[in-house]
Amino acid sequence: MATARNVTSMNGAEKAAVFMLALGEEQCAKLFEMMHEDEIKEISFAMTQLGNVSAETVEKLCSDFSSSLGSTGMLIGSYDSTERLLMKSLSRERASQIMEEIRGPAGRTMWDKLGNVNEAVLANYLKNEYPQTVAVVLSKVRSDHAARVLGLLPDGFAMEVIMRMLRMESVQRDVLDSVEKTLRSEFMSNLARSTRRDSHELVADIFNNLDRQVEGRFMSALEERSRDTAERVKSLMFTFDDLGRLPPEAIGKLMRVVEKSKLPTALKGASELIRNLFLSTLSERAGKLLRDEIASLGPIRLRDVDEAQGAIVALAKELAQSGEIEISDSKDEQMVL
Repeated sequence: MATARNVTSMNGAEKAAVFMLALGEEQCAKLFEMMHEDEIKEISFAMTQLGNVSAETVEKLCSDFSSSLGSTGMLIGSYDSTERLLMKSLSRERASQIMEEIRGPAGRTMWDKLGNVNEAVLANYLKNEYPQTVAVVLSKVRSDHAARVLGLLPDGFAMEVIMRMLRMESVQRDVLDSVEKTLRSEFMSNLARSTRRDSHELVADIFNNLDRQVEGRFMSALEERSRDTAERVKSLMFTFDDLGRLPPEAIGKLMRVVEKSKLPTALKGASELIRNLFLSTLSERAGKLLRDEIASLGPIRLRDVDEAQGAIVALAKELAQSGEIEISDSKDEQMVL
């Protein structure tokens, strides 16, 4: 029997098991719903090994728990504080791996995390794996996400995966654990490292969302401090003028989803090159109507132009992220009309 004298020798799972048993079945079930499968197994196993637990032991555990909370004061949870704690109890390599997983796509389980990975990124990784492995992975993520990933795989490979999924029965636990371990160590850790944003890219994104006059002021100040840094930030910025690098079919897709009330305002302040590029995707009649609408606007505030152009640029980035259009990395590529 566990007694008050050996409470200090109990591990975390055993203490958690005592607490949950003391709370009763209803509260215990609610807590289990919020736990990972591995945590449930560990605590459940501890419960089966407890035997009789005296009231004195339960009281001592509750008292210790209450005292530790009362003496803690204000708590601050952050990436840094969590990493420091992990470094004290785990190897540096294991602690770094855990932190990379935390910083990666959101989700409690590995399969939740995969469901938040961009389908193009996931498909690019899976196309180099065995069809059976891909079948297991796609059977564990949401159906809509699996469908998008499958559509991006090479046709022959995708059909092989589909056939494996059709023949697949229940996946053995050791196979699932092996696939999950590989994904965690090879894919998710690399993904977490690759998704850490470059500081210049971050500043470029912020500058993209500034009012044009404010952006110009900050860029001039940055050039005074470091011309090289300013040039690098400029090269990473995507502006309304950069839409001139898009092919007509991409502009056509953009035109179909853009808010029609913003287009005349955006083109009113655009260069002739950009304006003609947008107009070239329209029929002669629709193009004339848009030109007339632009002309009828009269004088317009620069702030309104910036807002309209910014909304269209943001939409172009969304289409690029979803794979519907492609934005060239080169600033030198221009469309010739």
